[in-house]
Amino acid sequence: MLQTKIDRFNDKVQSLDTLGALRFLANEANGKIVFTTSFGYEDQVITDLIFRNNLPFEVVTLDTGRLFKETYKVYSQTLDTYKKPIKVYFPQATSVEEMMTAKGPFSFYDSTANRQECCHIRKVEPLNRALQGVGFWITGIRAEQSPNRQGMTYFELDSHRQIIKFNPLLHWTLEQVIQYIKDNHVPYNVLHDKGFVSIGCEPCTRAIQPGEDFRAGRWWWENNSKKECGLHSK
Repeated sequence: MLQTKIDRFNDKVQSLDTLGALRFLANEANGKIVFTTSFGYEDQVITDLIFRNNLPFEVVTLDTGRLFKETYKVYSQTLDTYKKPIKVYFPQATSVEEMMTAKGPFSFYDSTANRQECCHIRKVEPLNRALQGVGFWITGIRAEQSPNRQGMTYFELDSHRQIIKFNPLLHWTLEQVIQYIKDNHVPYNVLHDKGFVSIGCEPCTRAIQPGEDFRAGRWWWENNSKKECGLHSK
């Protein structure tokens, strides 16, 4: 049973540091392990730990076609720094063409349903392809990022995909993440220096103001939404 394995793995990693937990996963897991990166602070920490220590995980990214130029820059810097491959998944061209033909390039501003449709086409469907046949999915989720992430555990069941999700930075603070980036000279997205905390697609992301919630810069026109795109729906 997956839940039995999840419980055992959660018990084991309680006494390990983050690198130790990643090494434990590499040694104990059966099947393919994938880490998905969007090149934000947290993902760059995990990428550094994986590549610097030659851990046997596949690193992949989702190119939605609407990313910031700064994201592509840190993507390129990451390839140059580590000399390791990052597999890219794009949305299905036909689905993007049909959506934009019917609704135009900014339909996501019109309704939450339209925004969720765009997220599904550009992010969720490519992720589903990236995770086909995978046993474990590593993410950069941290508990303090949003209220609905505070009850998470290190290892969790993604019941939709029937795989185990591992959140190695779950209990890191943002300050710890930034310090790791500085101490280890890890490439990072310069938008973080301009008030962008969580960075996604360019039309759907803005900088946050002092005192604003961590997720306030994502889908900022949806003040009452749960601010999730569907990637981490259980």
